[in-house]
Amino acid sequence: MSFADARRSGSEERRISPVFWVLLAILGTSGWAVWEGYGAPGFGVFLLVVAGWMVSLCLHEFAHARTALHGGDITVGAKGYLTLNPLKYANGLTSFVLPVVFVLLGGIGLPGGAVFIERHRIQGRLKHSLISAAGPLVNVVFAIALMVPVGQGWLDDTPGTTTVGGMYQVHLFPVALAFLALLQVSAALLNLLPVPGLDGYGIIEPWLSPQTRRAVQPFAPYGLLAVFVVLWQSQVNGWFFDQVYRIMGWFGVNEYYTYFGQHLFRFWNQ
Repeated sequence: MSFADARRSGSEERRISPVFWVLLAILGTSGWAVWEGYGAPGFGVFLLVVAGWMVSLCLHEFAHARTALHGGDITVGAKGYLTLNPLKYANGLTSFVLPVVFVLLGGIGLPGGAVFIERHRIQGRLKHSLISAAGPLVNVVFAIALMVPVGQGWLDDTPGTTTVGGMYQVHLFPVALAFLALLQVSAALLNLLPVPGLDGYGIIEPWLSPQTRRAVQPFAPYGLLAVFVVLWQSQVNGWFFDQVYRIMGWFGVNEYYTYFGQHLFRFWNQ
């Protein structure tokens, strides 16, 4: 292979996928519709939140892959992980389908599955930890970028409004972003739990003894399911969302904004 061919191949490995461009187009179009109050309010909020959530999942997995590339795993490009194409990831069911289903069922930003990193190519425990931490950090940045304008009231005068519950007049755009921010905060918190199969465990795993890692490894495939089952318990669920609302309150986001956003998101119940 010539230098030109290698360079062209590397460029193609990093070219943004048309699938991701479609997601961005849906996000932009639905965002404009919600901002202006065009069309059915609930359906517009639904599209905006789902598209935004999908974009954040793509960026989450991209962050893992890009950090792994710099850490020494040069195979991530050939696997398509740098193209932001959700169809290229190791497990589309756990990476994208299940997280979206969980949002639809309970409004929980449950983290998804992963890109396949060839860990043996990466030297140094810190690099391994940074690779695992990169994904949740995307959710943290995403959440802050959403919460700051909502909490500061910069979006309270947007044109699109609707009546919720027959008595509350709400601006569509900030409540939609507030609910999307709730998903990002919950995803970051859950993903940072030191549970096998989640990124939180991946951060600490390199620092554990080989014996501990071998003992924990068989439970890794069930970590995500276990978290979901525990969260389905009303007491745990209530405590968890109290923490989510507390964090959002630090940025000035009113809890009612997330409530109205989730109410409009579930347009099929209206």
